[in-house]
Amino acid sequence: MPLEYLWLIPLGFVIGAYGTLIGAGGGFVLVPILLLLYPQATSETITGISLAVVFFNALSGSIAYARMKRIEYRSGLLFSAATIPGAILGALATPYMPRRLFDGIFGLSLIAVSIFLFVKPGGREKAARACPPNHRECTVTEADGTVHRFSYHQPLGIVVSMAVGFLSSLLGIGGGIIHVPVLIHLLNFPVHIATATSQFVLTNMALTGTLTHIATGAFTQGIRRTLLLAAGVLLGAPLGARLSGKIHGTWIIRGLAFALGAVGIRLLMMVL
Repeated sequence: MPLEYLWLIPLGFVIGAYGTLIGAGGGFVLVPILLLLYPQATSETITGISLAVVFFNALSGSIAYARMKRIEYRSGLLFSAATIPGAILGALATPYMPRRLFDGIFGLSLIAVSIFLFVKPGGREKAARACPPNHRECTVTEADGTVHRFSYHQPLGIVVSMAVGFLSSLLGIGGGIIHVPVLIHLLNFPVHIATATSQFVLTNMALTGTLTHIATGAFTQGIRRTLLLAAGVLLGAPLGARLSGKIHGTWIIRGLAFALGAVGIRLLMMVL
């Protein structure tokens, strides 16, 4: 096997650890790297590889977070169901989307969100009051006994999840890079619960997008690269989950903000 393929395993390990730590799946890092490494590859191939790797990353991370009891399963299943239509449409739209314009707009949006998260890394203050209409109350008890109680606007969570499914499948970047800030700042999820639940949602969303790419024949190349990267992320994801318990939520969000800014700048550089 060529050496250019073997080094994809440690690359996958790093992506898996970092992606799981911030709940973003790692695709936002992988896509720009693949574009640089394989400039001759089609966008469909790059997206297909990335989504498949995101699936293995999110699956491994979800198992680790499940052992830590950080996943809010009912919300995760609801958001997963909402992402499926968007993920299918995103995969089908990939060959027809003008990448140059979309990458430019998306890059600017990521930079804007990055700046916001650097300025305000914490979630909103939670007042002690009755659960408002259309809100769903949640209680999550971690394996170490830590209890999280919060509520969120359920219709908003469903609508946002549909949009996240479309964008993640279209670009092959996962979706946690968008979903995690939304869960924290719009839906009041605690940081560690947001990252864990995001990984659970990513598992279902990435699987849907990958199967759609396979069904349409878009994912016909890159199987060897996908398997090597997947081997790496399967090993790295549990490390990222363990590290999340040792790092304050604020620094996890700042790590996500750094990733958003880096990807946004990279997308703009590709457009320019």
